[in-house]
Amino acid sequence: MSTKSILLKTTKVLSWTFVVLLVIGLITLTRVDRSPIEDQGFYTETLERLDQSTFTNSQGDTWLAGWSSVNMTPAEPADLVGYAPRGKYEFVQDSSYVKALALSNGKTRVAWLNYELLIVHPKLAEQIQNSINEANLPIDQVIFTATHTHSGMGGYMPGPMGEMAFGGYDQEIVDLMVSRSLSALQRAITAQDTVSITYRKADAGALVANRFVKDGSIDPFVRQLIFTKKSGKKATFLTYSAHATTMSTKFMGLSGDYPFYLTKNLEARGFDFAMYAAGAVGSHRPLRPGNTPEMVELYAHQLDSTLNLRMTYFATVKNHQIKTGYLPISLREPHLRVTDNLRLRPWLFNYLLGKTNAHFDITQIGNTLMIASSGEISGVFYEKWEKLAQSKGLNLIVTTFNGGYIGYITPDELYDKDYHEVREMNWYGPGNGKYFNEMVMKIIKKSTP
Repeated sequence: MSTKSILLKTTKVLSWTFVVLLVIGLITLTRVDRSPIEDQGFYTETLERLDQSTFTNSQGDTWLAGWSSVNMTPAEPADLVGYAPRGKYEFVQDSSYVKALALSNGKTRVAWLNYELLIVHPKLAEQIQNSINEANLPIDQVIFTATHTHSGMGGYMPGPMGEMAFGGYDQEIVDLMVSRSLSALQRAITAQDTVSITYRKADAGALVANRFVKDGSIDPFVRQLIFTKKSGKKATFLTYSAHATTMSTKFMGLSGDYPFYLTKNLEARGFDFAMYAAGAVGSHRPLRPGNTPEMVELYAHQLDSTLNLRMTYFATVKNHQIKTGYLPISLREPHLRVTDNLRLRPWLFNYLLGKTNAHFDITQIGNTLMIASSGEISGVFYEKWEKLAQSKGLNLIVTTFNGGYIGYITPDELYDKDYHEVREMNWYGPGNGKYFNEMVMKIIKKSTP
């Protein structure tokens, strides 16, 4: 074959390769939409929906609370979820639990379901909610939470991306989680008795840091609700902003990370029950002493000690009023980026990840306002929100992983920085920091003590 023929054949192959790649690119990629978010229809639609929404409201004469913890560790090892795909766990360092806390004022009952998982996937939440409805449990609002452990089990995330990176989907594991959730709720309701409620806040800023901006702003506080029965038995619901990433990325055991050991510490020193819900963990990392199980336990012990030594506020929740609300959130088209200005087309994102179920759950207990988010909110927003809440006489508790998941919500000025949270995990495009800040501020303004 002559040199000319070889060159012609090579040119033809390269040309066809270019055409094929170009077609694939046109089908799968599009440009990032950088138009101002306040000019978008979904933005005004959601804010108008929030303005027009009303909270369901009831006034009771007393507080009634009950709690339960049920083991949901599968009989056979499941894939570990968090960091990167690691395969199935090789041993059980910590059993995994679903925890339930039910609260009533005699007229309205709300319940929190908490999981030692990375997130509560919308598909899992849907099946649990369906089982609650089928069992006719007397609950007016269910709020999902997770510890966000990066060493927890998978098996509950459907779709191609779930299969590739999050442990896939195993109906037996999901059925186990559903049945144990129902059992935990039933036990919590049965165990309800008269309680007093206190709110407390402790400064644990020495144990958490901004993982992007050196010496950047953080949310330093552990926030707690404490429920005390007449018998003296106590339960606590607490949140914190540090990611549950104290365990090594190479650790191959099933573990609840530091939240597991923190709740065990609390239950060893006077609490009958402790529920840890991840707070505004976006942009926040733990200042851990090490990443072995022993060092993770030490970090949890340091955090536990801080709760008493660094308490900054304590108050009783006296008004027996419960308000509940639900806000569906409309969003920009999916913006899973591959470069600064290129993203996957929405059809491909939806195929890979499925429904994200974006919403806020709003619960007000007396003068304590609780907002549960589908967005993994950065704690750098919290100070402004809390100041507004305090000006209205409200305590504010923000949690994440509420049965929806839409990626990270970070400050907009970070959108073009080369950080994992704002490149691969900010799923719905520029402007969401402003958007979520506006929604949370409006929720607080609508709330009254």
